[in-house]
Amino acid sequence: MGVTAENGSSPAERTLKFLIYGRTGWIGGLLGKICGAQGISFEYASGRLENRVQIEQDVEKAKPTHVFNAAGVTGRPNVDWCESHKVETIRANVVGTLTLADVCRERGVILVNYATGCIFEYDEKHPIGSGIGFKEEDTPNFIGSFYSKTKAMVEELLKNYENVCTLRVRMPISSDLSNPRNFITKITRYEKVVNIPNSMTILDELLPISIEMAKRNLTGIWNFTNPGAVSHNEILEMYREYINPNFSWKNFTLEEQAKVIVAPRSNNELDTTKLEKEFPQLLSIKESLIQYVFKPNQKGSA
Repeated sequence: MGVTAENGSSPAERTLKFLIYGRTGWIGGLLGKICGAQGISFEYASGRLENRVQIEQDVEKAKPTHVFNAAGVTGRPNVDWCESHKVETIRANVVGTLTLADVCRERGVILVNYATGCIFEYDEKHPIGSGIGFKEEDTPNFIGSFYSKTKAMVEELLKNYENVCTLRVRMPISSDLSNPRNFITKITRYEKVVNIPNSMTILDELLPISIEMAKRNLTGIWNFTNPGAVSHNEILEMYREYINPNFSWKNFTLEEQAKVIVAPRSNNELDTTKLEKEFPQLLSIKESLIQYVFKPNQKGSA
């Protein structure tokens, strides 16, 4: 769909100008670096998501062609935080995101919203290892954590906004293995890990694609992961092969994991057919891990 700007021209006909929410966040910071490298004009928003007046001021001042939302609450150190901070989670993840979408719609601006795919869990129709992934139009079936509940709620409501591009990110990974938000960094530091195949998002490959999606004015829901699934053990085996030959780890079961976490975690595979049709060059999860994460970090690599 083409969203028309107030001056009558479509965003594609004007010089790109991005407004990014999430300056201090991981994805928000990476987006700024990519825009800088591509020579795309951008600025970070200063307003709070839940404050409509501040958002309106941000958009009015920046006059963006597109807004990127990489803000919100995931919880520190993990999503268990959301279980005891429910109002704060709602305020940012539901109220804030909807307010931003609404302000953008009023001004004919596309909102690219980095959402989550952690709203599904394997079931009888989507068994582990089957390769049958959840599609964009499937109804979320995971309500184990309050974080996931809020994300499923806001995704359902955002379907009514024709100016929103919802990107379902899962277990994000980047080439920066020092970043504590990086899924690989997390599991290498855990005492024990479960071993379940999951869809995951390699940010080094997919964030530039999200910028290209904005350039194409794409909207709607997109499973924003690399094709296929990869297990915790497979990633740690790659880590041992490319990064640390002495690395070792221990596994435990979901039942054992449940004893040390507050809220259950989502495990699923997402169907990426829609994204692959739009971007045929997209690498499978294992290929992307090697090319974008492990080879650049391999000892002796440039």
